[in-house]
Amino acid sequence: METIIWTAVILIALALIFDFTNGFHDAANSIATVVATETLTPSQAVAMAAFFNFVVMFFITFEVAATVGKGIVNPSAVTLHVLFGCLAAAIVWNLITWWFGMPTSSSHALIGGLVGAAVTANGWNVVIENGLYRVAAFIVAAPLIGFALGATFNTVIRNIVHSNNDAQDKCFRRLQLVSAACYSMGHGANDAQKTAGIIFLILLASGMIAANDPIPMWGIWISFIVMGLGTLAGGWRIVQTLGFRLTHLTPRQGFVAESGGSVMLFATSAMGIPVSTTQVITGSILGTGASEVTPKVQWKRAQDIVIAWILTIPCSAILGSVFYYLGNQF
Repeated sequence: METIIWTAVILIALALIFDFTNGFHDAANSIATVVATETLTPSQAVAMAAFFNFVVMFFITFEVAATVGKGIVNPSAVTLHVLFGCLAAAIVWNLITWWFGMPTSSSHALIGGLVGAAVTANGWNVVIENGLYRVAAFIVAAPLIGFALGATFNTVIRNIVHSNNDAQDKCFRRLQLVSAACYSMGHGANDAQKTAGIIFLILLASGMIAANDPIPMWGIWISFIVMGLGTLAGGWRIVQTLGFRLTHLTPRQGFVAESGGSVMLFATSAMGIPVSTTQVITGSILGTGASEVTPKVQWKRAQDIVIAWILTIPCSAILGSVFYYLGNQF
């Protein structure tokens, strides 16, 4: 029993390492636009994002955590070895894609790793297909809805505000502080919960809680805190991609992209759908740039990002399978 407890402690630490990498990998989602438009300095932007990543936990329900903990694979089939494979795969994929500056989904890496390790251990029958299909559907839907929201909001505001002058620029910079804060809250509301769901599975697999028990509040608290710390570290390679390499952003466009993305994140969090905050903001930025009178979008770069999105779940599933096998040897 003592060995199981220590293994669980090590896995919770590994889950928090993933949570930290999730924070710095996805920091760009919240700060890229305010940094690109020079509304905030990089240090101010990450401090604001980290703060709102954390405080949102006091205003939300935890449906996403329940989906990850109970809605992707059968909880009774999840062992500590499976969870090791899941977490190791997600961490490695986050580090690989961060190194290449690719804004991929930490959420999908986590889910792919979980499915790959669980299927290797027990076969496909442990997968809750409806839950997995819903996640897979939003790989397509999330960026498209983000694109539509960004394009619609931008078109409406662009037609209301016909000219561009210093006073309007100053106004949109102030509004962008609000929209960036909202997006940071949306990021925390969706992403930090996923680690809490994994902590629930670790406790379940080690026999410390039952399948029908609620996710412990300390697991939720620590997940939000560590993600905030990870966000403070920043993910500057990915900030460069989102903020500068997809389109040229003005304060108005930054405000629009963040606002459209925030609407999407709060809606999906309320429905318990673990979407990719990366895909949402990328789609919204592209929609904003494409809806300008003279569209300026780097579609080749966008194409590379989409390919990385498609590869995330299968690649992390393969990694999950490999790490499950390696962990099982020890």
